[in-house]
Amino acid sequence: MEAKERIEELRKTLEYHSKKYYDEDKPEITDYEYDMLMNELKKLEKQHPEYITKDSPTQKVGGHVREDFTKVTHEVPLQSLQDIFSFDELYDFDKRIKEKAEEYNEKFNYCVETKIDGLSCAIKYENGILVQGATRGDGLVGEEITENVKTIKSVPHKLKEPINITVRGEVFISSKDFEKLNEEREILGEPLFANARNAAAGSLRQLNSKITAGRPLDIYIFNVQKIEGKEFNSHWEELNYLAELGFNVVPFRKLCHNIEEAINVIKEIGDNREKLSFGIDGAVVKVDNLKFREELGSTFKVPRWAIAYKYPPEKKETILKDIICQVGRTGVITPMAILEPVKVAGSTISKTTLHNEDFIKEKDLKIGDHVVIQKQGDVIPEVVDVVKEKRDGSEKDFEMPKFCPVCGAPAVREKGESAVRCTGIECSAKALRNIVHFASKDGMNIDGLGYKIVEQLLENKLIKDIADIYTLTVDDIASLRKNGRKFAENLVNAINDSKNRDLENLISAFGIRHIGKKLAKVLAKKYGNLDNLMNATAFDLTSKDDIGEIIAESICSFFKEKQTLDLVKRLKEVGVNMKHLEEQMDNRFEGKTFVLTGSLSKYSRNEASEIIEKFGGKTSGSVSKKTDYVLAGEDAGSKLDKAQKLGVTVISEEEFEEMIK
Repeated sequence: MEAKERIEELRKTLEYHSKKYYDEDKPEITDYEYDMLMNELKKLEKQHPEYITKDSPTQKVGGHVREDFTKVTHEVPLQSLQDIFSFDELYDFDKRIKEKAEEYNEKFNYCVETKIDGLSCAIKYENGILVQGATRGDGLVGEEITENVKTIKSVPHKLKEPINITVRGEVFISSKDFEKLNEEREILGEPLFANARNAAAGSLRQLNSKITAGRPLDIYIFNVQKIEGKEFNSHWEELNYLAELGFNVVPFRKLCHNIEEAINVIKEIGDNREKLSFGIDGAVVKVDNLKFREELGSTFKVPRWAIAYKYPPEKKETILKDIICQVGRTGVITPMAILEPVKVAGSTISKTTLHNEDFIKEKDLKIGDHVVIQKQGDVIPEVVDVVKEKRDGSEKDFEMPKFCPVCGAPAVREKGESAVRCTGIECSAKALRNIVHFASKDGMNIDGLGYKIVEQLLENKLIKDIADIYTLTVDDIASLRKNGRKFAENLVNAINDSKNRDLENLISAFGIRHIGKKLAKVLAKKYGNLDNLMNATAFDLTSKDDIGEIIAESICSFFKEKQTLDLVKRLKEVGVNMKHLEEQMDNRFEGKTFVLTGSLSKYSRNEASEIIEKFGGKTSGSVSKKTDYVLAGEDAGSKLDKAQKLGVTVISEEEFEEMIK
């Protein structure tokens, strides 16, 4: 391929992945793969400078500013850093700095810091009061995120001195908090974050600061962008002053007198990065002398006085001693590799995930194989290859279990899926997920019985499965909180109220595969009570509306399970309703489609939707020409605007109440 064609191809590829990484927070390739593509482009452009253009990814900072945010022009640009991948390149950098030092007759040290893997932002203070927060954006213009920044507990709202200052920091989520966040999202049925960096970026760039406040964000400040009334000789002095002001300053930093000391610190960071509570994607080497920095200057994209060393992925060979299966909290059964312990990229690896049976077949893995493990920076270690030439015939094939290794219920893999799942509703491994779903708005709608309370109840052994919810007492729940008696009384009342929910709530609460709230409503209306549904055959089920063979088989399999029969029996004993209670009032909304937007004062959206459906209407999530009514509450947004443009009838909550009288 001609150089020009390859340059154009690389630019398109990098633009695509840059958009996925910076703007959508949904990367499709690893940082290392992206860096290698960028490195190739840099080399080609260096060899063929006639093809360099202003819009090349090598000539600009990665991010873009989203249209739905207010734009902020940075008084001092938030530049990127030049990446390098070898110590030879670091010596070249040092050589250039020394040559300039001789030219300007300057003395200098290096400051080496961890390169935190998060989202860069600038925070501005006037008279010591936080007045503005902004993302890096394209380096010159960022997104205004002041209210979101204020929700980060380690960001001071008022400094210890009434000074005008703008600082730069990296917002991140710690490794432990990231695992916890993804675990909670998995149980609540929400999409998982690809990594901690994208979780932090997605959390900080929210239009609703309440969402940001619910995420475990933290920040380390690593630079003074602008300051009034004070002068410093060195970056090291600046960092110490920032700490005195009350900032959470980048914790791992060392002053080095030469490049050899800097390289030793980089190696030290690499060897100890497993001990860090936050993710890193390299180490940064900065000239410490601020006057010399000014003399060195910058390109449009990067400063000439700093460079980022990226740790290359390290590969090691070891033995796959065994494959065991773990059951996750959503019931997914995951094969885990048990390895002969081996040190890779600063940590000892003795086990790692093998994802699913397709991964094992694709790699042609056998128990006893010699395998190659790779761990790039802080990414989870992975088996990347098999050394087949070392096989001696003693290796054994692996098969996924047919039954759950925890509860013994059948383990199934449905068509079109890669995951094998436990089907047992009382499986202890998935108790948290099952109980949270059972109590959710789409289930029995038990107000107050959310993820964190269920987690506490399980940890304190007050419950172990769904049916145990109905045995809880006020004293049990009050013991979880200081002065928690009122909360406990309300929760017990909510639990008791849930016994009277309609059959459709119970069907949805079971969490049967492929059965959502709408289909649960259809089943409740068709069968009238749970016994009729439990006794229905697959043939009978497929004769009903909206039910195909896969759904019918899922329902039949669920109600054949011993664990399901046990749960139903126990729920009956505590008085949970098993009948369809609600009847349609009349057909006044028949053929009418409603869209709900904004906050309603007297109804939740679910409640309003149920009322509409009782009168024969239906609800939709988007406005179109076919929409009959848009029910608009407070803070109605784009749906209201679209309705007005299309001439769709907009009604208030008061008008809605008149319609349902």
